[in-house]
Amino acid sequence: MANGEFVIDLATEILKHPPLDRPVGWGVVGCGVIGPVHAASAAKGPFTRLVACCDIIPERAENLARKYGAKAYTSLDRLLEDPEVEAVSICTPSGMHPEMSIRALRAGKHVLSEKPMAIHLEDADAMIAAAEETGNRLGVIFQRRMMPLFRTVKKAMDEGVLGKPVLADAYLKYYRSPEYYRSAGWRGTWQWDGGGALMNQGIHGIDLLQWLMGPVESVFAHTAALVREIEVEDTAVAVLKFRNGAFGVIEGATSVYPGMDHRIELHGEIGTIRIDGERVVEWKVQGPDGKPVSRDVGEMAGGGSGASDPRAISADGHWIEIQDLALAIRDGRQPLLPGTEGRHALEIILAIYESSRTGREVRLGGGR
Repeated sequence: MANGEFVIDLATEILKHPPLDRPVGWGVVGCGVIGPVHAASAAKGPFTRLVACCDIIPERAENLARKYGAKAYTSLDRLLEDPEVEAVSICTPSGMHPEMSIRALRAGKHVLSEKPMAIHLEDADAMIAAAEETGNRLGVIFQRRMMPLFRTVKKAMDEGVLGKPVLADAYLKYYRSPEYYRSAGWRGTWQWDGGGALMNQGIHGIDLLQWLMGPVESVFAHTAALVREIEVEDTAVAVLKFRNGAFGVIEGATSVYPGMDHRIELHGEIGTIRIDGERVVEWKVQGPDGKPVSRDVGEMAGGGSGASDPRAISADGHWIEIQDLALAIRDGRQPLLPGTEGRHALEIILAIYESSRTGREVRLGGGR
């Protein structure tokens, strides 16, 4: 498949939307590693304008706000009182996402939460309920879902191009140094990080796996901190059973030096799709004569890798989600990735942790 055939290009579709009479005023809460990506995406527009940046460290908020001509706040309450702010990105430590998101929703703001949306299912459900009660929009960042490559693979999977599903695997072997975990007191803790290699880094690949192959029915897993002095896991393995009958494997780590691109492998009775990093490296299906037929996948550029450096992640998907949420607000619809979608990967990860603690297979209880 040549590059030009990856036609599911959300960025192009978004830019076809008629101009808004008034861009959506945006605020960014948390100006650390990922906050500047949200700020740049909101400032870029065209359907948003960056109004305010908020951080408990004044210099962070002031420096980011100054860069884009926005206002700086050190108090979430002050930012939520600003009538120019219509929507906020929540980019604080993971354990803070639910409380801040719910406060913002109840203050009349729309919310885009960084992943994970919460570290407990009941908190994720409370966020979803608050959005429903207030009528405000709640979106969750899983930026890889926005990329042409993954949307093209999703369409193919929905059309059953591989036949009966057999196996679906995600290999998420990243590297994070001891200094990374020492850089902020919340990193590597159950209270604020909610988990380690799976909850913080691997959640993107886990979301893609379940989005492409379908809901997970049960997991059996082992997790541990094998090399880092942290509360949570730096290494994990899990065996999955999908509701469609397929089996799968998740390997997640921040302990693998120097870090590897994520890899997703999808297998059916008549075909295989393998994705290495942001490239489809194999797309092979059974032809009419029963022989394998390869599609020319070329090399699909999907943005930078965060295998060893979280700052190397591409901002394209964030820009798409921010602009889409702005259009959802103005058009009166739900965003492409609402809070209900953000819940699925969280449920899988929490089931993996439970299985590791109990030594038992854990069945997932949520529906779709």
